[in-house]
Amino acid sequence: MIDNLSILFDITQTHSIFLYVSTWVFGLMIGSFLNVVIYRFPIMLKEDWHQQCLTLQGKKKKSKSFYNLLYPSSCCTHCDKPISPFDNIPLISFILLKGRCRSCRKMISIRYPFIEMLTGVLFALASFEFGFHLLMLYAWVFISILIVLTWIDIDTQLLPDHLTLLLLWLGLFVNLRGNFVDLSSAVIGAIVGYLILWSIFWIFKIITKKEGMGHGDFKLLGAMGAWMGWQSILPITLLSSLIGSAMGVGMILLKNHQKSIPIPFGPFLCFAGLIYFFYGYKINHLLLFDF
Repeated sequence: MIDNLSILFDITQTHSIFLYVSTWVFGLMIGSFLNVVIYRFPIMLKEDWHQQCLTLQGKKKKSKSFYNLLYPSSCCTHCDKPISPFDNIPLISFILLKGRCRSCRKMISIRYPFIEMLTGVLFALASFEFGFHLLMLYAWVFISILIVLTWIDIDTQLLPDHLTLLLLWLGLFVNLRGNFVDLSSAVIGAIVGYLILWSIFWIFKIITKKEGMGHGDFKLLGAMGAWMGWQSILPITLLSSLIGSAMGVGMILLKNHQKSIPIPFGPFLCFAGLIYFFYGYKINHLLLFDF
């Protein structure tokens, strides 16, 4: 078994281009599934919350429809016609269908192929950075959860505990043996990441009497600290704030966004976290942080 793994490792090192292309294709397939998670998971959560509210009110629960991440099969969001397997091939089907549903001919959101392509590119980048190694698999998990959190926050302005806390505990587990950072840095990172945004939240609320961000943002930054250590917290916070400020000002200047409508901060945290995940040492050097 060990000899077979050694041979496989040698083959993938020799044929690195094949590895990158393979991981890109695999990323496209995972990206297609992430699209399903992004769309269905908030619906599943709302249904569960509704059931809990009925229970608290002493009312009879409604019978739950059989609806999860795997069932029923994917269908068009416009006409509800089931999508055939041939029309559900990542990226290729979108191109062949010219971005339209085969049944009703209405436009398919460009977001679906974009998420597939983004996942594929980031998976290939992870294989380039970490090689055919367990770290690559960990990176894929990290990437996938951040992509899901990004678009759920954009759609619903929610960062579900199911995902942020999962990401946090996975980060601590991954770093039990110091895969990305040592365990003490991971634990401190989780604590500091949470407390920094928690403190900013309360300072802003005391001064303005308004809530500037959701509690999910605290947990998300804490989770990133668990993956990348306390050294990552300040660069990620600064980078996400800069990106968020630039985006917010740009949207207001272009009159595409009203000042009274909140902009979710989670996507900026995820974007900054992914940048740091791959290029943290360069960012620390650029910002003159000697960690």
